[in-house]
Amino acid sequence: MVNANLKLRFKPVSHSWVALHPQPKGVIQFIAGAFFGTFGPMLFYRYLLQSLFEQGYTIILLPFNFSFNHYVEAGFLMREQYEILPELVRMANVAGYDYEAYLDDKNFSWIGHSLGCKYISLLEGFTALPSKPQDRKQFIRSLLSNTSDESQIESVIADVNILFDDLTRKTAEVKKLIYTYVHRNIKIKSVFIKGQVSILLAPDISDTASAIRPQFLADIIDNLGWGVKPTPEETKNLIKDSGLFNIMGLVCFKSDNIAKLTCKWFSKILKKPPQEFLKSLEGGHLKPLGIQLGKYVINLFDKPLIESVQERNRGFDHYVIQLLEELKKESPKKSTESSKIIKSIISGSHK
Repeated sequence: MVNANLKLRFKPVSHSWVALHPQPKGVIQFIAGAFFGTFGPMLFYRYLLQSLFEQGYTIILLPFNFSFNHYVEAGFLMREQYEILPELVRMANVAGYDYEAYLDDKNFSWIGHSLGCKYISLLEGFTALPSKPQDRKQFIRSLLSNTSDESQIESVIADVNILFDDLTRKTAEVKKLIYTYVHRNIKIKSVFIKGQVSILLAPDISDTASAIRPQFLADIIDNLGWGVKPTPEETKNLIKDSGLFNIMGLVCFKSDNIAKLTCKWFSKILKKPPQEFLKSLEGGHLKPLGIQLGKYVINLFDKPLIESVQERNRGFDHYVIQLLEELKKESPKKSTESSKIIKSIISGSHK
């Protein structure tokens, strides 16, 4: 660890929680899993967050509500980023902290666990959306034509157009606010997360049955058109058709039956990420949780219940930190490749 004396202290900002690092080399936006992401992620994921903070990262915990409409919730998370961004600069300036890393969105990374990975996947997939409304409409229609009816497609198109326009307006507001605070300009490549590193921990691209039991009730909700949107199939189509996810790391766990199929889809079907950015570790779906007590890390939701700090680092946290640093080195090159792919998607030449 870089500095074990740094204390992780979260402050509420907008709807999120922020731990400012005095000398940040970047920002990690963390989206936790269902339940744990809604009720106290700063407690349940304490050891992982402390480890990342000590490596020199400001941490943002982004919340999400229980909802079947993951399009809307992903949009909320993206809007939230732009609410927080100028506050990072203002708060750091007032505290006498360094804020240079906040002035370029390439220094922002994403880490998700379980359902949180689905939201990150949607935000990255949205990066491929064309800027022109007509092209955007065609892209969405092509994506959903085999899985949604006309009214559902039109609803998604309307929601995405509103989100796109809203984020375009917010980026302009953010630039003005930051210039007002510190008389510096900020670099924002895309209204979504273009060129930003992401790490998916035990990703769960869930369906209605993952949230509702028994199965027959989930089937009824789906048949009524009230189920989870986008469906796992639609989410995978967006990931595949975007041609992105080139600076992504994937961490899977050998005893994890919840994320098993999603991990297999990424590695065997999508064939991303490359082997050097794919880790298969010991543990179950809730391995990322844990709090430190003295020289031990306690995780009530996975085995072993108690590990020494050294064992925990060797078995999990070290790999996440290593992945993050390796992906950041890859980021400039892969970001350029992604730009070429997006242009080919818009021109219709990408297969």
